[in-house]
Amino acid sequence: MPKLTEKAIAALTIPTGKREAWLSDAEVGGLRVRAMAGGKTFYACWTDRATGERRRERLGTWGSITLEKAREAARTILGDVAKNIDPAAVRQERREAAATAKAEAALTLATLVDDWAALHLAHKRPRYAAEAVRAIRHAFDKHLNRPAAKLSKAEVVTVLDALTKAGHAAMAGRTLAYGRACYTWAVKRGRLPGNPFSGVPVAAGVVARERVLSAEEVGRIWNAAKGMGEPWGPLFRVLLLTLARREEVAAMRWSELSADLSTWTIPGARMKRGAAHVVALSEPARAALRVVTRIKGQDLVFSTTGKTPVSGFTKAKAALDKAAKVTDWRLHDFRRSGVSALAAMGFNPVVADLLLAHRPATLSTVARTYQRHDYAAEREAALIAWAAHVLRAAEAKEEADANVIGFRTRRAKAK
Repeated sequence: MPKLTEKAIAALTIPTGKREAWLSDAEVGGLRVRAMAGGKTFYACWTDRATGERRRERLGTWGSITLEKAREAARTILGDVAKNIDPAAVRQERREAAATAKAEAALTLATLVDDWAALHLAHKRPRYAAEAVRAIRHAFDKHLNRPAAKLSKAEVVTVLDALTKAGHAAMAGRTLAYGRACYTWAVKRGRLPGNPFSGVPVAAGVVARERVLSAEEVGRIWNAAKGMGEPWGPLFRVLLLTLARREEVAAMRWSELSADLSTWTIPGARMKRGAAHVVALSEPARAALRVVTRIKGQDLVFSTTGKTPVSGFTKAKAALDKAAKVTDWRLHDFRRSGVSALAAMGFNPVVADLLLAHRPATLSTVARTYQRHDYAAEREAALIAWAAHVLRAAEAKEEADANVIGFRTRRAKAK
């Protein structure tokens, strides 16, 4: 077998009546040149020791690579074969790695957040969806154009710690929750290999709310809300009596209320868990709704324009605080205060969870699957009992205030 030369390759022709012709190299055993009508190609050829089959790996066309380059490539491949490394498997791994790298580069953090918003958050409450997207984009603005898969846990911790150090611990905690939810969604769909937000501790200073309003504070708030005009006075009273979320009450529609105002059916599109929720309205809640002026041709209950839900909660809440003389509380504390009072009255925790539109914590996964009783009567009884508690607290506060005023008046006359 002669040593291959460029001259010999150039002279290689296909015999008459044949489709191809081959030349082998004496210097590198296994290097061969194949001549066909379309050109001449270098191959590394060998026999598979396991199967006895002849195998070959294409190295390139003569002219695009030189003979010496072909020899180098053949030595590498045949050396791998001697080590039981399959060139085809290596090639496949390289293709998959290239495809993975391309996919990672295409799925930037910005793209991931947009996809999460379009495919998942579209079914959530609009306010939650908007805040989740805004928080991630704001906190990780320098990472948005980078592959989402390249975001490391160390980088997540650095960003969240910076928020905490800047005095935004609560925002750091919420951003952590939003980021974890976004990546969990992507991992479940097979779009990302891992979640850099998983296992990251909540930023220091972020604690669960534990504020429970006392009966006296509830009475103060109720009386203060009664003294406020539309839309805030009735809204705050309905919010307190129904234990619904602020956004749910603010977007209440007349079409969601029964004709006699005895029930309010919140559609799934406006609920956190996506399932419709029926609220039994106590008489005090119905009374609060009866005083609301209905804007002709408009469906929103609490609105100044009739076209958009009421806004300006911060200012209205500040006015309520000043009138009630209650501090360090949030509107969301109504929900915790209500179910705490109901627990003290002996109501089933399952009923309390269902009032809040939560999954009952006391039911097992299997029980939640098969337990379909909606406790409608029990929930109605609970809200009636809570309304009675609120009114008793309000009356007690009014009586206490009247006693104080009477005492001061008598003392002033005595002087």
